[in-house]
Amino acid sequence: MSKYSNTSAVPLSIAVFLATDNYDHDAATISATTLIKPLRQIILGSRVPVEGSEVDLGQMVASRVGTAIHDGIERAWIGNHVGALKALGYPSGVINRILINPKPEDLKDDTIPIYLEQRSHKVVGKHTVSGKFDFVGDGRVEDFKTTSVYTAINKTNDDKYILQGSIYRWLNPMIVTKDEMAIQFIFTDWSAARARSEANYPPNRIQQKILPLKSVAETDLFVTRKLMQIDMHWDSPESSIPLCTDEDLWRSDPVFKYYKNPEKSVRSTKNYDTKQEAYIRLAEEGGKGIVLEKPGQVMACKYCSAFSLCSQKDALISQGDLVL
Repeated sequence: MSKYSNTSAVPLSIAVFLATDNYDHDAATISATTLIKPLRQIILGSRVPVEGSEVDLGQMVASRVGTAIHDGIERAWIGNHVGALKALGYPSGVINRILINPKPEDLKDDTIPIYLEQRSHKVVGKHTVSGKFDFVGDGRVEDFKTTSVYTAINKTNDDKYILQGSIYRWLNPMIVTKDEMAIQFIFTDWSAARARSEANYPPNRIQQKILPLKSVAETDLFVTRKLMQIDMHWDSPESSIPLCTDEDLWRSDPVFKYYKNPEKSVRSTKNYDTKQEAYIRLAEEGGKGIVLEKPGQVMACKYCSAFSLCSQKDALISQGDLVL
């Protein structure tokens, strides 16, 4: 059982909610959500001592809110989908064809199957891989993401979403039959004012994004290779475990800074998104000045369970690429 501190001074009425973990942990398996993490995070994260460690309740808000929304969606479909669909204007002929979590023998040609929060397992060598999808409607898997607008705008996790959805299909090929998945973003920091004024800002607090799934064969190859890498490096010293890539680190794009006077480099004359733009400006100034590339900042380390044991994050901090 996890232990919690309350340095954030969360009131007791909410503290009990934040200290309640309803996730169905399975120590004997490796989950789909674990497999899509960077190798370094998986291995070093497992080495962080659990005994005696405490998590502050303030750090649990995002996770618990996300879980509560998942639970609420599941309860609504199981306990009130008929009434809700009628209120939404769906005809009885469609509503009556919907079956929630049906058994194979219950399915007919005109059935519309809806599956919620179903956990599946598959043995791969000495490992057992598990995964619990959020929702499958008429063969398409959906995942509910309670997250920031930044994640959607910058496509920070799109590749991971695709892998996660593909593993769900790999685990449930008879249930997940479509070649695409849907991410249902529920934004925690959405702003109506920004939606009205910024072109690339999500227009609504809830936004659907369609992503293509990898084939079952591609997914099987990914799972097999990832498990082999985990086995290969499980007992390796920290310094020998492959470093996280820029993609793993959520590194932002570099900035190219033009300084008209190289001796005054405290503040650039102008910043550019591409090297070409910066050097065009340098040429326009008759070659006077200098262009310096500032590497993009990394973000993922701040949320990594292996943070305390990772020397890569120490190097990123010293280089100025990771600002805490």
